[in-house]
Amino acid sequence: MSKYSTTQFGTWADIAKTEYGKAFLHDALGLTSAEISISVMPSGAKSPFNHVHKQNEEIYIFLSGNGTFTIDNETIEIKPGTAIRVATGAKRAMENTGATEMQYICVQAKENSLTQFAFGDAEVC
Repeated sequence: MSKYSTTQFGTWADIAKTEYGKAFLHDALGLTSAEISISVMPSGAKSPFNHVHKQNEEIYIFLSGNGTFTIDNETIEIKPGTAIRVATGAKRAMENTGATEMQYICVQAKENSLTQFAFGDAEVC
């Protein structure tokens, strides 16, 4: 069994053409600890629905574009470089209020499951 996996999800323009403007990496990479999606939201678009997660927190990393992100009726301004963590049970939705598409990465992982990180889980070899 290989110690790595790889996939090619294409360019931002390719992602924008997919259903929901998202490339999901869970199945493509055989991920066992997280779901990661790479997304493009067109100007003027908004989440089609609010949603909550029961077990997984989500981390959104915005690379381009401007908009708003609403969590339990509190609105946060989005711009390139914004990162947002949303806990389980929190209602969330977003809207691209800018003139250009919004590009972002979303990481979904089981809340409170991280027991070590960075060099806490590394060994120099």
